[in-house]
Parts: sequence; structure tokens; C-alpha cells
Amino acid sequence: MGIRGRLSDWSGRAREFAGTHPLAVDVGLALLVQAAMTMPFVVPRAPELPPATWTAYGLTTLTVLPLVWRRRAPLAVLLAILATSTLYELAVEGPGQPLPYTGLVIVHTIAALAPPWQRRATVLLLAVAVPVSVWLNTGSARELTFSLFVFGAAYVFGRLTDTRQRAHRVEAEQAAARERARIAREMHDILSHAVSLMVVQAEAGPVAVRAAPERAEAAFDAISATGRDAMEQLRRMLGVLRDGTDGAAPPREPQPDLGGLPTLVERVRASGLDVTYRTAGGVRALPAAVGATVHRIVQEALTNVVKHAGARKAAVRLAYEDGVLEVVVTDDGRGPRRGGRPEGAGHGLVGIRERAAAHGGTAATGPGPDGRGFEVRVELPVPPVGSSTEGVAR
Repeated sequence: MGIRGRLSDWSGRAREFAGTHPLAVDVGLALLVQAAMTMPFVVPRAPELPPATWTAYGLTTLTVLPLVWRRRAPLAVLLAILATSTLYELAVEGPGQPLPYTGLVIVHTIAALAPPWQRRATVLLLAVAVPVSVWLNTGSARELTFSLFVFGAAYVFGRLTDTRQRAHRVEAEQAAARERARIAREMHDILSHAVSLMVVQAEAGPVAVRAAPERAEAAFDAISATGRDAMEQLRRMLGVLRDGTDGAAPPREPQPDLGGLPTLVERVRASGLDVTYRTAGGVRALPAAVGATVHRIVQEALTNVVKHAGARKAAVRLAYEDGVLEVVVTDDGRGPRRGGRPEGAGHGLVGIRERAAAHGGTAATGPGPDGRGFEVRVELPVPPVGSSTEGVAR
């Protein structure tokens, strides 16, 4: 991991800690401000300057203490800081500070976290308090300009922080929505495929019992195998969603890969559909995510054939070209209805297009060769021959 990666990791951990331990962060910030405001009291001072007394230092600490509650009552903390700062100016002759640390922190906090009415009240208070403070201190235009600048900068940076946090929340919500859509798509593919094959086998079972008992036994075996496979895939999918309690990390890619396509074809063939599977070109390892996508696309296409096409034959073909993988599934069924899709297959075809688009590919559907049946044709960009892949599917 490079320096940038380590910094990003540390930043993420810091944000996580701040989100789960806000009081600890506020106490730490107050201690940091206290350390900065202690410096004028410990460095050597010229004889003509006001002495650094314990009374002045105690009042300085009293000015910092309200920062511990800056998130829970920011406007009240601002008023407390203004009151203690004014008392320090009027009641004691102590060291001055190079910057108004406590004021800058609470102004930034209000700008970042407080509701609009508190932000407006803060601007009005500063418009009065800053000139009064400058008048009590030096009364110079230079100090007034500098004070207005630093407080204005603190407020602006606070508003930028609020904007960035809102953007992060929107991004997190969008990411969660995409993940929910992905999980829903996976669940649809698993259940739709398994239930469709089981229904076909179950409907054929009574006929086979009367005509060919050995075929009935094979049909029941196919129903059992299909159900077990669906349960296993669902269990692996739920393992990704469940927080591990035994210290073992759940699998991050529970989907099948290209190696499962022959088994998928055999399972569909057992339902009575004559399915062929072949590959063309230089078969090679692919990224695991692409392999999972290809498997799901073929699964959904064959499920649509079983459920909607009324076909006797289907063909699955994977053509490997340099930089492109072409996936074609055809059948000899009734073909597309108006709108270019088989009857009842709309959601599945939408899922196929979404999967292809997620990898920068394209999906096209329509009549099969010579206008007969139905065809699903997907093209996915893949690494060229000879390139290395991290996490491959075979």
C-alpha cells in the first residue's frame, strides 16, 4: 500500500472514530485549543508586558471549556465564549492570544452543523462582537480587518464542510441503492431460474410416472438438485449481507463463474429443453466479476426460454475475441412479441442489459437467425490476450 493508500485508510478510520465517538473528539479538540492558548503563558515575557497570572490562565481555561459541548448546544457555547472572553478583557491584565482560537472553532462548528436560524444569529452576533472586541483591545483598523477576515474564513470553511458532508451522504445513499438493486437482481435470477426449472419438472412428473417411471425418477432428482443449488446460492448471497460473528470474513463474490456454465446447461437440459453449449476463439481467464456476469446473463436468458419461449432447442455460444467476449443465446421458440422481447420476459431482459452496462458492454435482443425464435446477444469488454487479471474466472 502506497503513501496515498495509507493516508486514505487513516482518514477513513479517523472519520469512523469521529462518527462513533463525537464526545471524545470534542474533548480532544478542547485540549488542543487549551494547549495553543497556554503558549503565551509559558514562553518568556518582556518586563513591560502584563504578567501571566494563574487568575488569567484560569479564565482562559474557562473560555475553552464550553467547546466540549459545541455539537450539542453550539449557539449557547458561542454565547459562553463571548461572555468569558469579554470578562477576560475587562477584568484581568493577562497575555493576549495571536488568534481567537475558541471563537474560530465555534463559528466553524455553527456554520457546519447548526440550523439556518442559528447561523443567522451567529452572523449578527459577530457583526457586533468583533468590532467591540477590537475596540476593547487595540481599536486599530488593522486588527478589525484581520478579525473579520479570519471569522469570515471560519464560517465559509464551515459551510464548505457541511456541503461536503451532504455530498458524502448522498453518495452513500446512492451506493446503498445500487447495492440493493444488485442484490434484488441476484435474488431474482437465482429464484426465477430455480423455480422455473422446478415447475417444468414438476408438471412433467405425473405424465412421466404413468408413461416412463425411470424418467419420473430423473425429474424428481432434477427438482431436488435445482432446489439444493438455489438454496446454496441464496445462502452464499446472504453470507455477504450478514456481519460475520465468528471472525471469518464473508465471501465478497458469491456468484457462480464461467466454470459453472456446463452444469447450468445440464440442469436446463434435464428440464426437457435441448441445450447446446460451445465456445469459440481463444478461451482464457477473465476477471471474476465478468465471469459472474456472464453466468447470470446465460442463466437469465435460458430461464426466459424455459418460461416464455415454448422452444424445443436452445444454444449458448461464447466467442472470445481480442478485447471482447460475445455471449449469444438463441432458441427456436415463438420469437419476440411486439417490443422485441418474448412474452413475459421484460424484467429479465432489463436485468441482462443492466449487467452488461455495468461492465461497459452492450446487450441486444430480437429475432433469432433467419427470423426464427429469439436471440440474446451481449458483448462485454475483456482484457486482451496476454494481460494479467486480478481475481479471475475460468
